[in-house]
Amino acid sequence: MTDEIMMEVHAIKDAIGIKYGNDLNGLFKDIQHGEARLKAAGFEVLAPPVKCRHLPDSALQRTRFFNQR
Repeated sequence: MTDEIMMEVHAIKDAIGIKYGNDLNGLFKDIQHGEARLKAAGFEVLAPPVKCRHLPDSALQRTRFFNQR
């Protein structure tokens, strides 16, 4: 990744941190309120998978960690 992309990612992360006072609980509550608004508007919000043991074998994980082997 280029330095410009990383600088933008860090700027977004810092802005989110400032918005929520670096409080993850506040961020998660805001996400939950957003999901509730979407559900009320008729959108389907999918739950995360219950059994996560299969995720390390997913294509995403294989791609993500390919270069670390």
